[in-house]
Amino acid sequence: MTEAPTAAPAGARIATLDIVRGVAVMGILAMNIVAFALPENAYMNPRAAGYEGPADIASWAVAFVFVDGKMRGLFSFLFGASMLLVVERAEAAGRSGAAVHYRRMAWLLVFGLAHFYLVWSGDILSLYAPIGMIAYAFWASRPRLLIAIAIGLLLFQFALFASLAATVFDAARAAAAPHADVDALLRWREMQAGSGLYSPAELRETLAVYRGSWWGIVRHNFDENGLAPVRSVLFIGAETLAYMLLGMAALKTGFLSGRWSNRAYAIAAAIGFGIGVPAYALLARWCIEADFAVPVLVAGSLAASVPFRPAMIVGTAALIILATRGHGRLTRRIAAAGRAAFTNYLGTSLLMTAIFYGYGLGLFGHVRRVDLWWFVIGAWALMLLWSKPWLDRFAYGPFEWLWRSLARGEPQPMRRRAPA
Repeated sequence: MTEAPTAAPAGARIATLDIVRGVAVMGILAMNIVAFALPENAYMNPRAAGYEGPADIASWAVAFVFVDGKMRGLFSFLFGASMLLVVERAEAAGRSGAAVHYRRMAWLLVFGLAHFYLVWSGDILSLYAPIGMIAYAFWASRPRLLIAIAIGLLLFQFALFASLAATVFDAARAAAAPHADVDALLRWREMQAGSGLYSPAELRETLAVYRGSWWGIVRHNFDENGLAPVRSVLFIGAETLAYMLLGMAALKTGFLSGRWSNRAYAIAAAIGFGIGVPAYALLARWCIEADFAVPVLVAGSLAASVPFRPAMIVGTAALIILATRGHGRLTRRIAAAGRAAFTNYLGTSLLMTAIFYGYGLGLFGHVRRVDLWWFVIGAWALMLLWSKPWLDRFAYGPFEWLWRSLARGEPQPMRRRAPA
């Protein structure tokens, strides 16, 4: 069967992509806010930060079921789809799709590493850039092949996380055994580094770092997380590549360009949530009943969630597309936030670190998990308020313009030539 070209006419936007991207860039903050405002281990373990009231546990559970990993996965879907559009349009214009793509990825890596080391260690761009370089090899593949490869990558990711979970369980048993030796105890302590409880001294040290100066935070980031971008590629690179390939397939089949019928999107949403929500709810219950023991967290929130996450991502995208088909005022503002997603993503980091870190308002570790939702809602309002008026006047968001200009080797026209 011959496939229809996926690229829209040169310069044209695919509104559905912008809308879904807008929801994704807003939604990803609902999980990232924890990493901005609380010690690192609190991202997975709500007990790690010292706040563990019923409302905080409920906040963790809601984010775990509906947000954690889903918005990152949706962002990866959209990254793959957008990458495909860029390459196809370059080829259609007689330019080298490879040259255009790899220049964009090289500069994205520069942005990502600067963001990671100088602003916030939760950066995802330094992961997307190298994985995007790999994903280019598959841009011309048929949807069935893309889906098949993605399934294989997800199976590999599941096996990797399952192996890690088994190792953590073994380490916990060895450390809990009567007369456990020093090596077993030290190994177990290392295993808890990313999701265990802090000792009072460790918590004081972490709070002091992030309530301190910008240079102190940067130095800590280099010392403690210097190789984290490389580890991210090795640790979740397979899953990220899988979602990029699924995003290409979703665009090629018309799913992400809004060409499916309302009934088809409704069925996709029902199946996705019907599979994903009960599974994630059971995993959340398992973690809570285990009192967030590290082995259960690793097995539940990392390994066991992998098979169900694609269903939730597809269901979420289908629901967004179905719910925004009217293209009302709010939808247009969400689409504008999606068109300026790069600026909104980086701008959120600049804003939130200024609020929570010591060189700004210094609220790090002072706000309960449940109360962080007020900061999320405020940031959403800012995204919706600024993006559309800006893009009514200018062709790109500020960081989009800078990225495009660097990738093309010359400043790009900023003012809009015609009404949006």
